[in-house]
Amino acid sequence: MNKSITIENRSARHEYFIEDTLECGIELRGNEVKSIREGKASIKEAWVAVENGELFIKQMHITQWKTANQYDVDEKRDKKLLAHKNEINKLGIRVKQDGYTLIPLKIYFNNRGKCKVLIGVCKGKHLYDKRQSSKEKTAKREIERAIKDYK
Repeated sequence: MNKSITIENRSARHEYFIEDTLECGIELRGNEVKSIREGKASIKEAWVAVENGELFIKQMHITQWKTANQYDVDEKRDKKLLAHKNEINKLGIRVKQDGYTLIPLKIYFNNRGKCKVLIGVCKGKHLYDKRQSSKEKTAKREIERAIKDYK
């Protein structure tokens, strides 16, 4: 039972240009790790904020574990991300630039069993950028299909 659980934010690649990424640890409590291992988490609406020299992931939803008690933690509480101070400072400077934001792209477990979050420094796409990306993706798919049929 060594299957790899990955929770992805697929819409982020459609909505944003991803300029840089950073792998961070995440501070979890209680049964949150068990819920993530079962894939019971969502980062669709989540974003990352730099507050007082620390990274926090906001609006990430982790469903309560099925045997959890009433004293377990809130499903949408802010969770602290673990990264080196100089990396956090660099991210803070980039986010202050016009149009940049930090978006969680993926949650996964590394080969040591630690839960990791891949965050991206992103810039929002305009509607015409989204259309162009869609056209390029469609053209690439048609070329690959034609090559496959030719062989």
